[in-house]
Amino acid sequence: MNTFSNLPSDHPKLPTKKVGVLIANLGTPDGYDYWSMRRYLGEFLSDRRVIDYPAWKWQPLLQLIILTKRPFSSGAAYKSIWNEAEDESPLMTITKQQTAKLKKSLTALYGDNVMVDFCMRYGNPSTKSKTREMVAAGCDKILFFPLYPQYAGATTATANEAFFKALASEKWQPAVRTVSAYFDDPGYIAALAKSVETAYSKMDQKPDHLIVSYHGMPTRYLTEGDPYHCQCQKTSRLLQDKLSLDDGHLITTFQSKFGPEEWLLPATVDEVARLAKDGKKNIAVIAPAFAADCIETLEEINEEIFESFEEAGGTGFTYIPCLNDDDAHIAALVNLINNNLGGWI
Repeated sequence: MNTFSNLPSDHPKLPTKKVGVLIANLGTPDGYDYWSMRRYLGEFLSDRRVIDYPAWKWQPLLQLIILTKRPFSSGAAYKSIWNEAEDESPLMTITKQQTAKLKKSLTALYGDNVMVDFCMRYGNPSTKSKTREMVAAGCDKILFFPLYPQYAGATTATANEAFFKALASEKWQPAVRTVSAYFDDPGYIAALAKSVETAYSKMDQKPDHLIVSYHGMPTRYLTEGDPYHCQCQKTSRLLQDKLSLDDGHLITTFQSKFGPEEWLLPATVDEVARLAKDGKKNIAVIAPAFAADCIETLEEINEEIFESFEEAGGTGFTYIPCLNDDDAHIAALVNLINNNLGGWI
């Protein structure tokens, strides 16, 4: 315990020292109305880690054209999946659930010596606000955990940068660590495999293929040194081995193309249509790059990609949910956190 009993009587009161664990996800708009969507998309699409075109070329296009039209279509997509009971997106609901379970597990291990919370890279609660809260609460050490199994500059790196930027405004900076990508972590792979096995056990027949769909990125990022594509491929290989699947049953694809550049292939939306046309009428889809179900899974996969498959003649489409707050997933995350807290607590 930290008592600070030797401080003079006029010294500012100091909180009891503790370790902070701050998990981070991509983010969510505050609502699906036009202005909420415009604020969120404006912050997201202005991030140079996400869109790295020169500002003089990109910002006029973004502000005058994209942010005039896209909030309407994106707002409609969010409305179709919105958690109306809590007035929040599913990503927010699930991240709260994950945080509550992580807090319960870590409190059982360490008591009040650990503070657990979450932040979003875009939108609220912001990384800056939650970093400030942790420092004010006495966290002299913070473990920052971006919930992206596979590293990408547009996800892990920008989340870390937002955290480092938040630290820059702190008078008394804590010691910090960041959790590395966990694309090949045995606990994560086991949780993924369990989710597939559970889904398969509920089907009348085994699907023709398991489509492992990852968020895409411009191919240029791969050639410039981003390891994301390679890490996705390794996750797929490890998942196939864990499930003892025949070669060819698992197919790795990429989704969410944005802009005119060439993106990683094959594209999920095109691949499922090709399979249906080739007579593969029954497929399952899983999205291992997402720690929580969100617009890209609940709307894009469950609606757009499903429609592509159905229109091409497919008849059996099963979406396997993200790991979310599944106990096996939480156990894997707790293990990763414990490994990264070594020597701190």
